Amino acid sequence: METTHAKDEVTDAEEPKAATGSSDRLDEEGEIAADYLEELLDIADIDGDIEIDVENGRAAVEILTEEGGRGLSRLVGHDGEVLDALQELTRLAVQTKTGERSRLMLDIAGHRADRKAELVREAEEVIARVKESGQSVALEPMNPFERKVVHDAAAAAGLVSDSEGVEPSRYVVIKPA
Repeated sequence: METTHAKDEVTDAEEPKAATGSSDRLDEEGEIAADYLEELLDIADIDGDIEIDVENGRAAVEILTEEGGRGLSRLVGHDGEVLDALQELTRLAVQTKTGERSRLMLDIAGHRADRKAELVREAEEVIARVKESGQSVALEPMNPFERKVVHDAAAAAGLVSDSEGVEPSRYVVIKPA
């Protein structure tokens, strides 16, 4: 098992205020998460490499494999349900060690990165419809990660978005500005 570190290419002026001065804390979160996940992979007898990074003021950890992700697919599960559960368990492991709530993001075999790209494409189509019609559009229910991606895309396009409903049926509504 190999753990690698990648550093953000963000200058201090560009770094979000919430992350300023907390780089050491985020690095520590990543290290704790990597240790926890390495133990999990060993117990499950799954090969994987762990990369640690800091993205958007959060520790980001990814489990990768050279075999195309087949061995890791069971850690992703149907629609990322197992991945979401592992992320929460990893956040709890970090919180237990640090005493502070973690906003760590976990990705396995590029599942979240692929899903994010897909969601941005879908959001852009809805954004175009909202701009053209001037009418609000409600999307299908999504998990918190997915809703955040859509909210960010709507904000970048100059539109307004809200989350409505109750978990697990919470969804995003994109509205004209």
